Amino acid sequence: MAATLLSPHLLLNPKLSIQTSASKFPTPKSRSTPKIRATFSDPFVPQIAESLEDSLSSSSTSSPPPLQKLRDASSQTVLSTPWPSRKDEPFRFTDTSLIRYSQVTPISHPPTSIAISTDTQFPNLCIVNGHIIYSLSNLSQLPTGVFVGSLSSLPSETITKRVSEFVANFEGDLFWSLNGLGTLDMVVVYVPAGCRVEMPLHIVYYSVEGGDIGFKKLPVSNPRVFVLVEEGGEIGVIEEFVGGGENKCYWANAVTEGSSSSYELIEVSTGGKLSRHNVNIHQVGPDTVTELSAFHLSVGDPTRDLHSRLVLDHPRGYSRQLHKCIVAHSLGQAVFDGNIKVNRYAQQTDAGQLTRSLLLEPRATVNVKPNLQIIADDVKCSHGAAISDLEENQLFYFLARGIDLETARKALIFSFGDEVIERLPYSSIRKKVETHIKALLEPKRFLMMSSKWYIFSI
Repeated sequence: MAATLLSPHLLLNPKLSIQTSASKFPTPKSRSTPKIRATFSDPFVPQIAESLEDSLSSSSTSSPPPLQKLRDASSQTVLSTPWPSRKDEPFRFTDTSLIRYSQVTPISHPPTSIAISTDTQFPNLCIVNGHIIYSLSNLSQLPTGVFVGSLSSLPSETITKRVSEFVANFEGDLFWSLNGLGTLDMVVVYVPAGCRVEMPLHIVYYSVEGGDIGFKKLPVSNPRVFVLVEEGGEIGVIEEFVGGGENKCYWANAVTEGSSSSYELIEVSTGGKLSRHNVNIHQVGPDTVTELSAFHLSVGDPTRDLHSRLVLDHPRGYSRQLHKCIVAHSLGQAVFDGNIKVNRYAQQTDAGQLTRSLLLEPRATVNVKPNLQIIADDVKCSHGAAISDLEENQLFYFLARGIDLETARKALIFSFGDEVIERLPYSSIRKKVETHIKALLEPKRFLMMSSKWYIFSI
């Protein structure tokens, strides 16, 4: 099963997000980029593409063949893709005008001075503004044969050819293509056959260059990570996104992709003015397992958007998806569009999908669209959706036992999201998330409309 994840984010406040992923038992499957010359009624897309190309020509030498292949394919897609608007179904509830009316400026050089401290007990790789910073990384604990680093530093031509087999095989949306066109380098995580990495890899993305709120300048970085786990291998990956200073505006358009037959994603999102996560998973063999869990908390006025698509083409696939979100501000918004397609030959599929939402303010908004498309006739599939406020009888239970209303509401809100948080496999990460969620639920944080964002996948 090939799993491809697209995570474009526009953040107007400092953001901290963490994403962990584990995959095992995979089923695998030099020329210059042409200049963008497209004719749109809206010239914004070719303008961004031109600026991305110019930043590449001024910052890098010749690109490895897989990276050049990605850029060529992305440039062709950008040629025919206009900027998304509310008239387009995938963006009907997501307003991207924050980006559209900004002066997007690619970050082409690493910072000259970095005041960053990494605090992790796991092997880690540090990426600042899309650039790998090895001086802040520690990969010494990885087993022999496991490679983590730049595509241009791959240790053998065989691995390079394996990576090239998968690069540019998936067609994503415009943001996916812009990342492919503008990524400065590709981080490759390679695990050889039969190798099980006991400790997870912690990848930290820093965005240290940001524009001032109120001005149109919007710095953008395009980090890209490719994970390839050979048959019988296993690795966990934690991805953490850290923003710059207060009141800074930046766009982190990140993409993570890989191939495996067992995939589990755990996501916790709590920050960023506009965040959108596209998860695309395509089954390419039988007996696969896919589990997706997400918890979105909107304390301020941001938009949280999760679009997922799972395509099952082979027998005996198993999938479970749980999406939970809380909107705690009258201007807050959450979007969920989850699609599971069970095609004709995916017999004996067992697929389940559930989305539950809490709206804690009168004008808080959530748009959910759980969607099952079933063509096979021998399957067990279900989906459901529920949207509500906190139940009065639950609050009464606390009040009747002498617990004040504020404490009762915080306990119920936290327990609502804890069903997802407790699935995180690493206790240190789980504790970090719980501490952050509890801090956001403090009354003062509600008044300040503070927002941060976490994403986890395992």
